[in-house]
Amino acid sequence: MNPLFRAVLSLFAAPRVNMREDYEKVRRRQRRLAALPAPRYQASDWQVPSDDGDHRVPARIFSPKKRLRDDVLVFFHGGGWVTGDIESYTPACATMADLTGCTVISVDYRLAPEHPFPAGLQDCFDVARLLLEKPWLAGAPDASKIVLVGDSAGGNLAAVVSLLLRERGQRGATRQIRLYPVAHWDHDPASSPFASVRNHGEDYRLTNAEVQDYFELYVPDPEKRRDRLVAPLMAEDLSGQPRTLLITAELDLLRDEGEAYGRALEAAGNAVQVHRVDGALHGFIALPRFSRSLREAYEVINAFLGDTAAEHPSPQGLP
Repeated sequence: MNPLFRAVLSLFAAPRVNMREDYEKVRRRQRRLAALPAPRYQASDWQVPSDDGDHRVPARIFSPKKRLRDDVLVFFHGGGWVTGDIESYTPACATMADLTGCTVISVDYRLAPEHPFPAGLQDCFDVARLLLEKPWLAGAPDASKIVLVGDSAGGNLAAVVSLLLRERGQRGATRQIRLYPVAHWDHDPASSPFASVRNHGEDYRLTNAEVQDYFELYVPDPEKRRDRLVAPLMAEDLSGQPRTLLITAELDLLRDEGEAYGRALEAAGNAVQVHRVDGALHGFIALPRFSRSLREAYEVINAFLGDTAAEHPSPQGLP
């Protein structure tokens, strides 16, 4: 990479905060940023009963300005299982609804460290299971129209939810979209098997230290971090998974593990499409709509969802 370009990109590196101590400050900052300026969107809030009946999982339903298809995108947000929520992801979900023409349901799963693994995973599983069993609750004509989507830690949760649905013999999604997902447990540049951890773990949007903090908050027991329900790349059986679109970012430390997971899914007999967005940083799904990285990703997403230029306008043609 051009040294000058590298220096400029380093300005966008993640803040050097101790996530283990400052996660509450990060949450508040994310909400403030998401509210400036206030996004225009059509949405309604919903409460999904948990499977054990002891709490309800909040969700926000985003309607597109123009509905182009019957698919319902069930979205699990990123933030290292520690930050992120309905409010901070509202701009991204409103954009997702408009640029795909789909209803988007954003799941406000419980966060660590207040609720460590597997609390957040269980919330995502409960919502996905309910909507796949009763798709009409989401306004979908049938379960084939329920698409699991997640970015970063949310992409990890989408992967694990799909594994659990198959393992428990329950109806699974037919399609899933994972954006720069967490798939492995080791992000130490000295021991990680992935070059992107060494090449992109210090200077850009997400750092090795930040990922390590997230893991320590989400899964305090180091041995459990190798479990397939935390690091799905460790799963011994990846058969029977939904048709998958996996999008990675070139300058993201998670790039190689995400692409490795895509290859592992394909080797297990699943239909997989992997697309790398060149020049993109981690978290680009939250960028403004004029972002090249965002536009490229939605071109690929719309094609995956069955969109064609003859039937619907391209993302560039949407407001």
